[in-house]
Amino acid sequence: MKLVPGAALAALSVLALVAGCSSDSGSEADPSTTAAQSSSADAVTGDLTVFAAASLKSTFTELGSQFEAAHPGTTVNFSFAGSSDLVTQLTQGAPADVFASADTANMTKAVDANLVSGSPVNFATNTLTIVTAAGNPKRITSFADLNKPDTAVVVCAPQVPCGSATTKVEQSTGTALTPVSEESSVTDVLGKVTSGQADAGLVYVTDASGAGDKLTAVPFPEASGAVNTYPIATLTGTTNDAAAQAFLDLVTGEDGRRVLADAGFAGP
Repeated sequence: MKLVPGAALAALSVLALVAGCSSDSGSEADPSTTAAQSSSADAVTGDLTVFAAASLKSTFTELGSQFEAAHPGTTVNFSFAGSSDLVTQLTQGAPADVFASADTANMTKAVDANLVSGSPVNFATNTLTIVTAAGNPKRITSFADLNKPDTAVVVCAPQVPCGSATTKVEQSTGTALTPVSEESSVTDVLGKVTSGQADAGLVYVTDASGAGDKLTAVPFPEASGAVNTYPIATLTGTTNDAAAQAFLDLVTGEDGRRVLADAGFAGP
């Protein structure tokens, strides 16, 4: 054992006393800091209603669970539908705290109707792909193949973001489709193909990925000219400002970007 000389021991005792005082002083400040942090966390509580594009259902449901776990006492309620339908509901007075659209056009409608608080934030992009019955029995390999005889094709209605993107592709390729139906959301298109009511449809790459082996995805290069940007915003009618902003921060932050990327969304 190494012994410490008396003088050195005395000096160490003084240093220890000073350090102890410093530590005590710091510990006195901690309760205030902790209380402030606790107060900030406690401010995020209560119910939160989020209107979100149908293509965000799986990712936002996951993020909603994360949000509730991070903020005990909160409940996130979602309404998923075509972005144009959601805007119509909002303009007719439907109560909501947050709106996430599958395109900027429908968010602009919400902004013009004075429904949006602050500026919308772009958080993701998505691209169309063709989906067919599993195994691609109609041998569809291109956008033009959607006009093959005896091929039942289903698309989104033009006012819906996925339908607007489809129209852009039609215009850029000079190929006018003759769908058997036009649906109000991308999930409805997916449902028609998975149920066998249609041979093929146009959905987002994220929807095709989520369907797994139920469908076969057929990418086509022209889709790159019709990429949809997704914005999110808090709404002027919110009754829970703190929770609305916290959810927006989650979606646009690191955790939100990771969940979205895992589902196949690209960055904004």
